[in-house]
Amino acid sequence: MRRICVFGAGAIGGHLAARLARGRAEVSVVARGAHLAAIRADGLTVRAPDGEIRVRLAATENPAELGPQDAVLVTAKAPALPELAAGLAPLLGPATPVVFVTNGIPWWYFHRHGGVHDGRRLARLDPDDVLLRAVGLDRAVGAVVHSACEVVAPAVVQVDSSRNLLILGEIDGVDRPRLHAIVGFLRAGGMAAEVTGRIRDAVWTKLVGNLCGGPMGVLTQALPSETFADPVCEAAMCAVVAEGQAIARALGAAAAIDLEAQIASGKLSRHKTSIQQDLERGRPMEVDARLTVPMELGRLAGVATPTLDLIVALVCHRARSAGLYRG
Repeated sequence: MRRICVFGAGAIGGHLAARLARGRAEVSVVARGAHLAAIRADGLTVRAPDGEIRVRLAATENPAELGPQDAVLVTAKAPALPELAAGLAPLLGPATPVVFVTNGIPWWYFHRHGGVHDGRRLARLDPDDVLLRAVGLDRAVGAVVHSACEVVAPAVVQVDSSRNLLILGEIDGVDRPRLHAIVGFLRAGGMAAEVTGRIRDAVWTKLVGNLCGGPMGVLTQALPSETFADPVCEAAMCAVVAEGQAIARALGAAAAIDLEAQIASGKLSRHKTSIQQDLERGRPMEVDARLTVPMELGRLAGVATPTLDLIVALVCHRARSAGLYRG
């Protein structure tokens, strides 16, 4: 495996593409607008705590120009996935895995899950099974990324975190060789990466961690260091984290959160979460994957979530009033 396409080269996509390219993968990106023009003209630049990475790579807004790939990493945000599904087809060879690097609950969550909910569709995330039909279960791979970064100028990504990790996992939990090649390229490019047999644990761990600060940032539009320092906000965040962990447990997963460390880190952080950045920059917000669907899963599992319910209602109102959410 060597040819890897990153579909959606924003902050996370740009960071991963640069790491893969530095690790000597043959990388291409699907991007658009000023970001695409700048990548074509000057290459992609990532400024990270471990140094600056500058790479030149193939970039297009038309996936058909790239042809079949050995792997595709989809890093577009959840609201955009159904619309871009058709664009994946030209990138798919007979055995091309499609790795979904997304926040929150992924569209494939209950596929090959096992148990009473196996195969359950999440219509909010995959309306009319658009993604299921475009990709199929044999190709779909889960992934969770931990990396605080943002696009600070066209084709320039600023990475604020010294800890950067991509966790990959097959949705049926089987360890297959196809993911280890991606891990190898990333590690060679200076980024931590690993394969897990319990990708849903990784999903919930990040999701619950995000519940600790993301929604509060949307509601206050303040820095994490300000909201985490408020005792009332801190209490609400602790409550919603406990509810998220309870949902995960009820569905057979585990969210491993060191809440004290999370709060201590939040009190020092000046990096706004991606959902808050989306609100402030007028981009569609990941309300369903990160909030609405987890709340609905709580109801499915019979878990009471009074704090989450309130936060979801408030964030939905805020996102709708900004014209960035239609749910």
